[in-house]
Amino acid sequence: MGSKSTELSETEVFDRIKGGDEKALEYLYKKYYRMMTKMVISNSGTEEEARDIYQEALIVFWQKCTSGNLVMTSKISTYIYSICQNLWRKELDRKKRLSNEEKDMPFVLDTDTAERERIIAKCIDQLGDTCKKVLMYYYFDELSMQDIADKLGFANTDTAKTKKYKCKQKLDELVKAQYSERDFLD
Repeated sequence: MGSKSTELSETEVFDRIKGGDEKALEYLYKKYYRMMTKMVISNSGTEEEARDIYQEALIVFWQKCTSGNLVMTSKISTYIYSICQNLWRKELDRKKRLSNEEKDMPFVLDTDTAERERIIAKCIDQLGDTCKKVLMYYYFDELSMQDIADKLGFANTDTAKTKKYKCKQKLDELVKAQYSERDFLD
């Protein structure tokens, strides 16, 4: 069909991603970039946050596709959009919590959270040294990717991001493996 050869159909994209084709993922990334980042930016996010959220959403999508358990009932864009919305909502909640927490208040954890923190901390301990640092810096010290890259001597923030995603995946797997009856990180 000549001129439209670069346009992949939804099923083609989905099947390719299911088969682990990263090119298809890149295709999606470019195709929906403006639409997805616009959603975050118009909901009080920065361009960088939008990009991060979108990248995380695509990783979630990729994992769900390649696990073979995903049945597409809506358009891919709709599905990814809803993942973006959820991730961004969580991020906004986290920010709100941070600004509400008085820094000098003694930190009180309810038991469920405490238990969860303990489990996650235990799993973090089982990760390699670099992973441990990346995740601690990111989730506990709330450092920027730039700071993490500097601290750990990574080439740039992209390296730090990739590392964070990989480590987070490993951590998720550990947590799930050890406490499979509850999905803590969902």
